[in-house]
Amino acid sequence: MSELLLELFSEEIPARMQKRAGEDLVRLVTDALKAAGVEGKNARAYTTPRRLTLVIDGLPDKTPDVKEERKGPKVGAPQQAIDGFLRAAGLASIDEATVQEDKKGAFYVAVTEKKGRATADAVAEIVPAVIRAFPWPKSMRWGRGSLRWVRPLHSILCLLGGKVVPFEVDGVRSGDTTRGHRFMSGGAFAVKDYTDYDMKLFDARVVLDPAKRAHFIHEGAKALASAEGLTLVEDEALLHEVAGLVEWPMPLIGRIDDEFMSVPQEVLTSTMRANQKYFALHDAHGKIAPRFIVVANLEAEDGGKAIVNGNERVLRARFADARFLWDQDRKQTLTSRLPKLAEVVFHAKLGTVHDKAMRMGKLARELAAFVPGAEADKAQVAGELAKADLTTGMVGEFPELQGLMGAYYARNDGLDDDIADAIAEHYSPLGPSDDVPASALGKVVALADKIDTLAGFWSIDEKPTGSKDPYALRRAALGVTRIILEANLRLSLGKFVQFVIALENLLNVRRGAFDKGDLLSFFADRLKVYLRDRGARHDLVDAVFALEGQDDLVLIVKRVEALSEFLGSEDGANLLAGYKRATNILRIEEKKDGEGAFNAAPDDKLFAQDEEKALAAAIATASKAAKAAVATEDFAAAMSALASLRAPVDAFFDKVTVNADDAATRANRLKLLAQIRAALHEVADFSKVEG
Repeated sequence: MSELLLELFSEEIPARMQKRAGEDLVRLVTDALKAAGVEGKNARAYTTPRRLTLVIDGLPDKTPDVKEERKGPKVGAPQQAIDGFLRAAGLASIDEATVQEDKKGAFYVAVTEKKGRATADAVAEIVPAVIRAFPWPKSMRWGRGSLRWVRPLHSILCLLGGKVVPFEVDGVRSGDTTRGHRFMSGGAFAVKDYTDYDMKLFDARVVLDPAKRAHFIHEGAKALASAEGLTLVEDEALLHEVAGLVEWPMPLIGRIDDEFMSVPQEVLTSTMRANQKYFALHDAHGKIAPRFIVVANLEAEDGGKAIVNGNERVLRARFADARFLWDQDRKQTLTSRLPKLAEVVFHAKLGTVHDKAMRMGKLARELAAFVPGAEADKAQVAGELAKADLTTGMVGEFPELQGLMGAYYARNDGLDDDIADAIAEHYSPLGPSDDVPASALGKVVALADKIDTLAGFWSIDEKPTGSKDPYALRRAALGVTRIILEANLRLSLGKFVQFVIALENLLNVRRGAFDKGDLLSFFADRLKVYLRDRGARHDLVDAVFALEGQDDLVLIVKRVEALSEFLGSEDGANLLAGYKRATNILRIEEKKDGEGAFNAAPDDKLFAQDEEKALAAAIATASKAAKAAVATEDFAAAMSALASLRAPVDAFFDKVTVNADDAATRANRLKLLAQIRAALHEVADFSKVEG
């Protein structure tokens, strides 16, 4: 068994492409080896800014022998058919073929055996093909060659069992040499295997494993921060990005001038992160500290002083730009910026962002009545101003700060803190793990924004399809669902969706036909996702949503929870079985007599058996009790009322023949079954329940 070591050495590979490139290299090479009949183990990739490395253990020295059978014509077939078979199979005469038989008779079979070949020969074919077809998101050509690679490819190291696998790609020959750090190592050096390769790279100031580089950066940054009584602001994405920018990480700490500390800390953090790839630090109070962490790619003779000074100078210029935007933006109020939103198109069919802001304000005013602690006047102001910061220079430079900057500018304008908080929170939640708005006004404006977006795009038939959701409507619907349920808000989604459509008409926004029921079904799907993550059954959500007028999510969840508990009991499971039996019989008979043919009340005078009378009385009692319980939203009591039907339903099916010979008796008993169905549908549509 042999080890394959492959290194593709090039100019700097963008950090954002490295992880995917490593995965692609493993997949492409292992798939090609498997197709050649060779499988190794523990295939893994490593990346640095200048190299893409693959290691596969346990490869055999040769590919397996292959025996192939080619079926030919029947024995006694015309000579022309036999000659064609011989040419295709590479046989000199028909005597070299064997004869086999099946139910159709005897036929010729050409049996050929292909000896396995050296795995090195297979690798010599596979690697060049993989390099030429490598799926880089962006690639380039250089010099006079035809090869496309992410950056100019300088060398290829390819060893199998310690021996070079010889091949050439666009003038670059494979070998056993590599190079270390660009500045802190000498020339090329030879390696024998992966262990030797990893050790020699480390001696040449290259940490091959990106996970190790990230660990060194994280621990070094934490130590530097701790030495000054500060804490590192954790940023997993930035950590892995920086690990992809360096081969020999050396964290250093720099200073931020005090004059810039009056700029909002989110601006400082975004400037450092987006433009310079620096890590921010917090003081003991959780505020941004006047320090930053920069990761160098070499060990400087002066301990990094010159590097830190240079980065402080660059950061000073960046912060000066940010402070200029901050000062300029505050010269205008958010209210004065509203007319500029009319110049920004939200969607060609839904008007401008100004149109949306006005709808949000009106919708927020209506929604405020359903959110404890929210004032209608403030809700309207917050809704109308929520998007105003989109016209600021700061948000133009740092789009990720939209909402947050609006809150700063709102406070600067003298608006109340709760209005500012609502503007900051109205984009939340951004995902399933993000927090919902904490403030009452924040919940109101977030709901207004998301409901307006959903109703608007539904009205122009721009709905998610399959995996495509360009306007993030699934996320918006899940956000609405989470806000309503986590805040226990009692409101009718259908009512507010209709309100948005009325506003669109009022503002003369062009729209198409609108299907409110389809949008509510979409909310049902998002509710299923939300409840499924909490262990609830999706079919129970369907069963409750199927009832007429169900668009109060809190009420739906209460019904689902009660239904789940009921069906988990013995009475519930048996009653569901009885319901299924009753509806199956009704479905068959309604095909003959017409749908709804047995919905009328049964005639007490036609009851011939005690079980019929007992069931009719039980249904009347349970239905009345269930209706009363549902009206007071006591769904546990409603389920308890239905549970009383179990015994009379079981007795009815044990003792009574539904399809009696007498037509009147048969119809009356079918009406009794329809009563069972109607009674259970007071709580949920049990036909949607699986099992």
